Amino acid sequence: MDWGNVTAEDLMDALREVDWSSPPRPLSEFFSRFTVPRSYAKWNSRLKCNLYYYRTNYFILIIFILGLGFLRRPVALVAAFMTALSIAFLNDSFAGTFSEKVTRSVRQFSPHLAAKMRPPLTPVLRGRPSAKRAIYICGRPRWVFLSIFSTVSFILWFVSCGLLTVLWALAIGLLAAISHASFRTPNLKARLNTFREEFRAVWRNYSEL
Repeated sequence: MDWGNVTAEDLMDALREVDWSSPPRPLSEFFSRFTVPRSYAKWNSRLKCNLYYYRTNYFILIIFILGLGFLRRPVALVAAFMTALSIAFLNDSFAGTFSEKVTRSVRQFSPHLAAKMRPPLTPVLRGRPSAKRAIYICGRPRWVFLSIFSTVSFILWFVSCGLLTVLWALAIGLLAAISHASFRTPNLKARLNTFREEFRAVWRNYSEL
């Protein structure tokens, strides 16, 4: 797969649809080999490949730096958690996993309430869904949870006055992730993982025909 031909929009769509439950890469692999890219095209391709392959490591790195910045601002830490959760709900895999785990936990003490949290059935016409499958969280459309968590996080940001802190911490975290992705040489595992994801995308498109 030629990452140089992958646009930023394609990369964001892939990160939105991919499964984020995979464990992070080992530190021995994460800090293995660093080289300077020879050209802009090489850097562009390497950056996109590493951002996709080490996505879990970068997410943990940014969360860790944000946590260090919020040691003296607990309310801002809660606001950052709510904001991160709102952003995570944009990922289809995370939204589905979150809804499933919450529904399973509720079913233990209230099966009737858990039945109401099931997503509605998508109508099927001639063996195909009538429309693109909508994402539901605990039986409600995803935008409901996004609105609630975004509003609560905005109020907490306003109360804590810690927006400047999170901007500095977020900038440092993003700079660290981009710097690592720019100089970390893609290994064979990253290339094989790329080919596997490309095959899955092609197979998914084939199965929809």
